[in-house]
Amino acid sequence: MNALSQQRCFTHRTREAAARCPECGRFYCRECVTAHAGRMVCAACLRQLTARPTRQRRSLHAVRLVAGAAAGLVAAWLLFYCGGRVLMLLPTPVHEGTLWETDAEVPDEE
Repeated sequence: MNALSQQRCFTHRTREAAARCPECGRFYCRECVTAHAGRMVCAACLRQLTARPTRQRRSLHAVRLVAGAAAGLVAAWLLFYCGGRVLMLLPTPVHEGTLWETDAEVPDEE
């Protein structure tokens, strides 16, 4: 294995290598590598590493959106179903409006 001090940058052949990318295994100078997740990676590998979660987030976002819509529909159905059941439990005079009528006569003012 060649020592790092004897290697040259993959992009800039005249420059001495400062780091080896753990993803692709190539040597790069200080300008060609950047720190990511505690490691020094090259620009091409950094694009690949950061592109993966974006795709996962999009698909996960779609799943969350569909699940949220389904949960909303279930919640709305449950609300209206329970509301209808409560209305069905009310006595008939409430529905007919006769509950509010009083049989007591208004006293005559004499």
